[in-house]
Amino acid sequence: MKTTEEVIAITDPGEVNRAEHNKGDRFIVFIGNIGAWLFPALMIAICTQVVLRNAGNNQAWLDDLQWWIYGIAVLIGVAYAVTTDSHVRVDVLYDNFSREKQTRISLIAIGWLFLPFIILAWDVSLPYALTSVFADEGSSSPNGLHNLWILKIFMNISFLLIAVACVSALIRLITRLSRPTLSRFILWSLPATMLAVNIAVFYLALGFLTLTAAPEATSRDISRHWFFDDFEFWKYDIKYTVLIGVVLTLIILGLARILDRNKRHEG
Repeated sequence: MKTTEEVIAITDPGEVNRAEHNKGDRFIVFIGNIGAWLFPALMIAICTQVVLRNAGNNQAWLDDLQWWIYGIAVLIGVAYAVTTDSHVRVDVLYDNFSREKQTRISLIAIGWLFLPFIILAWDVSLPYALTSVFADEGSSSPNGLHNLWILKIFMNISFLLIAVACVSALIRLITRLSRPTLSRFILWSLPATMLAVNIAVFYLALGFLTLTAAPEATSRDISRHWFFDDFEFWKYDIKYTVLIGVVLTLIILGLARILDRNKRHEG
């Protein structure tokens, strides 16, 4: 006989540990509940296409629509799963750990492993989406769904949604262990913070150089600026942007520690 908590965890994961949810968690659950309605729409699209195809009236746009709905629903579902901790864990040890140890494992998994990947995925998919917009990419089928760039833009935005879910989850998990502070958040998400700062440095530099470049300069010329070059450190080649990103991250961490200490003294 399943307990009430087990039934709720299966039927409505968004209600599990609802009291712990912060504003970011509630936002993700809200979006996830709306996105869940895409699955009935997907079923209708699939069944309709099957009937039409068997009747000899295949509709290419319905095939495209299925992929659109499925892609959007899955990406929203990833954010929802992070918030509700409803993803599949291939781990036979985790359930037997204490709540504190589970929390620490989740913090490392999200802050040090998953969030950096999501930030990287956003960065990689950004030019992919923008290229699709500028090319006004459409379906490969004449009768398919065109404006494919809409789906690719959503894919890029969805990584931001997943990042919000990760950040909110980190704050919630840190709260379980101690008082949440900015410095603790940075430490528990240090690789993600470094990567985010590095990407910010890169795009800020790229934007500045683009605005100040000579009129005849091309994007290729700008990308070859020495600021984006490597320098040799021992046996390794390191980019200037990476070095600046690391230094800025350490500065931000130091300032966060000072800010947290001042708040603690004031409190």
